[in-house]
Amino acid sequence: MKTAVVLMAYGSPSRPEDVGAYLSDIRGGRPVSPQAVEELEGRYRRIGGGSPLNEITERQRAALEQELGIPVFVGMKHWTPRIAEAAERALADGAERVVGLVLAPHYARMSIGGYQSQLEEALAGRAELTFIASYYAYEPLIDLLAERIGDTDAHVVFTAHSLPARILDEGDPYKDQLLETSRLVAAKAHVQSWSFAFQSESPTGEPWLGPDILEELERLHAEGMRKVLVTPIGFVADHLEIYWDIDTEAREKAAELGLELERTESLNDDPAFIRVLAGVVKQQPSPLPTA
Repeated sequence: MKTAVVLMAYGSPSRPEDVGAYLSDIRGGRPVSPQAVEELEGRYRRIGGGSPLNEITERQRAALEQELGIPVFVGMKHWTPRIAEAAERALADGAERVVGLVLAPHYARMSIGGYQSQLEEALAGRAELTFIASYYAYEPLIDLLAERIGDTDAHVVFTAHSLPARILDEGDPYKDQLLETSRLVAAKAHVQSWSFAFQSESPTGEPWLGPDILEELERLHAEGMRKVLVTPIGFVADHLEIYWDIDTEAREKAAELGLELERTESLNDDPAFIRVLAGVVKQQPSPLPTA
């Protein structure tokens, strides 16, 4: 069976002018307030005018295709090219089996489940689908994240995107997987002092998972910490949630508190991370033939 990979990411507008359409897509076409658009446009302008996510994802795609030796197609959840477009391209190329891989290691029905639904709907049974739900404890990933931390004497704060707190009542594994990744990475890197915090909460009017990174910095300062290393284990590429939430907001808060704050380098298209992704694909039950 000819196999292809559909590599999926959230997607991001490349220019502030596209923010309105992007937010509308996230909200399923529901109206977006001018204030929300203006605020997000302002964030993009402050990080240089746009997010590098789409370009980084394309580099990841090309490198993974070379590493695996089979076709890899990019599909974005909320931007172009769409997941449905990637599925159609894979089918047009003759794929009989599709491996769905999201560029996010931790499973949540609200996030990863959405990617799976879009891909299943797009394929509509026209190819066999192997969907990779998570790879949060994959040892080569743990090793790579531990290498990013290195030999630090700072308190390490692991972070990931927050989600509405109601997912815990629904038995969602998201938070447990994040804490397990944090524990494994801390052990591998011999980190004695660490904690976990969420970031990137959206103002939806309902409780979200916490603590938020800014609250965590205040707590650490109150406990006498002076050096913090933020390690965003929930993200595998530079984008708005890295450049704004950590490099801008968290750094400003740390400066206000007198904390020294650094961030580990994002995985992006590091060849070591591409090998991690390839390994995740190759370990699936159906062995991958050459194209």
